[in-house]
Amino acid sequence: MIKDNQKTLNRLHIVIDGILIALAYLLAYQLRFRILVRLPFFALADGVGYFSLAYYAQNLYFLVPGYLVIYSICNLYKPKRGGGSRLEYWNLLKANVLGLLVFTTMNYAAKENDLSRGMILFIFPVVNYTFGVLFRSALGRILRVMRKRGFNQKHVLIVGYSRTTEAYIDRIRHNPQWGYHIHGILDDNMEIGTMYKKAAVIGNCGELETMLSTNSFDEIVVTLSINEYSRLEYLVGICEKSGVHTKFIPDYRSVIPTSPVTEDMDGLPVINIRNVPLSGLFNRFVKRSFDLVGAVFALALVLLPMLVIAVIIKCTSKGPVIFSQVRVGLHNREFKMYKFRSMEQQPESSEKKAWTTANDARVTKIGRIIRKTSLDELPQLINILKGDMSLIGPRPERPYFVEKFKEEIPRYMIKHQVRPGLSGWAQINGYRGDTSIRKRIEYDLYYIENWSVGMDFKILFLTIFKGFINKNAY
Repeated sequence: MIKDNQKTLNRLHIVIDGILIALAYLLAYQLRFRILVRLPFFALADGVGYFSLAYYAQNLYFLVPGYLVIYSICNLYKPKRGGGSRLEYWNLLKANVLGLLVFTTMNYAAKENDLSRGMILFIFPVVNYTFGVLFRSALGRILRVMRKRGFNQKHVLIVGYSRTTEAYIDRIRHNPQWGYHIHGILDDNMEIGTMYKKAAVIGNCGELETMLSTNSFDEIVVTLSINEYSRLEYLVGICEKSGVHTKFIPDYRSVIPTSPVTEDMDGLPVINIRNVPLSGLFNRFVKRSFDLVGAVFALALVLLPMLVIAVIIKCTSKGPVIFSQVRVGLHNREFKMYKFRSMEQQPESSEKKAWTTANDARVTKIGRIIRKTSLDELPQLINILKGDMSLIGPRPERPYFVEKFKEEIPRYMIKHQVRPGLSGWAQINGYRGDTSIRKRIEYDLYYIENWSVGMDFKILFLTIFKGFINKNAY
């Protein structure tokens, strides 16, 4: 039943999208030539006319089908369960940009130079995207309400009990709007009746074929523990023999990232254990260019405040203005990281292994202020110009703590596959100073695996507005 409902919903979705695209185009015409034309910026020159609505409407014969094909290419008609609205809105934006490029290219090729550029390039895309967002937002709300009330449910049977089983059930229970109904779990090691968040073990894996023949499940989710993978092929074979849709969730999330990259080696699938976008030459070039331009611009802005801080430090305590400390960076190479000195001078052997603590007597008065506001980090702009660091990336650590953490925290050393940063994903999410190293590494790994220029801009923007004040800095 759910499959029929999904097909019907997709068809209806396509029809409504087609209607909305046509309405957006017709409304864009009315806005351009009936309403906005009264404004000085959109006013037509004396003696200049415009084509009729009927003339413009001829474009709809290829505009609507073309946009619907592009919407499909951009994954706008895939099932919405388990997905987020942000991703859908982003796909909708990409589809509209691509559609606009195709539409304008076709008009150029057809030498249609008399159509309103304001309508085609600005008004129609804005109206069409707005219609699309409003429709999908309303549809999402309706589906969430229906699924929470038990309608349009997807009936699921889980095979195998493992850590992954619990993680899967956690997400289903946390998102009732997805509309998944778990009928039970089949497992050979757990007692029948064992319950996890209202999902019970109802039999063993040997009963799978009988269960499939006597029930109508929409989906089988295989979540075997890693030491039972010898049975995977047999169980998947039973599922496919019955024709039911089957999903496999691997029990090695700690090894393989959320979005693994696969390679086809002459028909042999190969999974890259760690996807690092910055391992590519082009991405490294883009990242380095971003760093150089950003560091030069930042230095121009903060040069005067840096001079003022330097004078205050020099006048209020003995010792150098700039303090350098050995840190571990890209490919485990050590480098000297610069900071404004915020503490009384101390032997290098002492500072190598010591954390700064609350009310630390070694911190100077001006040091306490610049540490709290992260102004002591400004000299690291020089490190960025030198190539030791990046504007955005995991924060670098001292060699002593790197040796310590790599034995205590799984995957800690992966952070050294990219340049360390002045700010990072972990820092803007509150993991700075005296906070959980494990959580910090989780955020660092997420950044490393999901890097993009847009993500760097986002982190930089959030750093400017909320990242400088560090309540965990002492």
